[in-house]
Amino acid sequence: MSDTVESVIVAIDGPAGTGKSSTSKAVAAQLGLSYLDTGAQYRAITWWMISNGVDVSDPAAIATAAGKPSIVSGTDPAAPTITVDGMDASGPIRTQEVSSKVSAVSAVPEVRTLITELQRSIAATAATGIVVEGRDIGTTVLPDADLKIFLTASPEARAARRSGELKGADVAATREALIKRDAADSSRKTSPLAKADDAVEVDTTELTLQQVIECVVTLVEERRDPEAARARAAGAAGESAKRAVT
Repeated sequence: MSDTVESVIVAIDGPAGTGKSSTSKAVAAQLGLSYLDTGAQYRAITWWMISNGVDVSDPAAIATAAGKPSIVSGTDPAAPTITVDGMDASGPIRTQEVSSKVSAVSAVPEVRTLITELQRSIAATAATGIVVEGRDIGTTVLPDADLKIFLTASPEARAARRSGELKGADVAATREALIKRDAADSSRKTSPLAKADDAVEVDTTELTLQQVIECVVTLVEERRDPEAARARAAGAAGESAKRAVT
């Protein structure tokens, strides 16, 4: 765990469509922290497997090839990057083919071990702290994170958001795909999607993105500097009372 007020490690977990990426990037940018999208790393290794003819339905073949690609993640929240063997992979990893196969690849223990070690090393070298988002950050990757947050939302809300991101994709089909992905991620034997016992759950179903960001920023500030957070809250309450009177 971080020893200074300035440095903080924040783990944000949850299923797809809950606003993890948008929230995590905005929070990191607002608080001057680094940012890591761990899902992009699993997508990157999946893309490499597909591109190099590895049978992604064969766990043994995946395990054998897992250590071959070199994956490098940039942690600037304003412009996060990811390369595989020196090639920009930010576009290719978002294809439907990768999306449909990433759960199978990420379920292989050898893959998770390698990627988890990479994630931990990135978090450990983030000088001012980092926001790390994924599905098993608070439970497996960074169990000693200073703050753990688990974002949730109804399947309908998540499907609507993801369809918007995919520019007009069918909402019903997207909903079914998300539920299928949830089941695969939650039932895998190695590091399943799960809420850590000490995580703060935030249901984003009825919240705007800005409201979710403000909620998480407040939680991080309270963890970094409780006294300053209380002072700000008291000041805000005082201003609200003053406005009500006038």
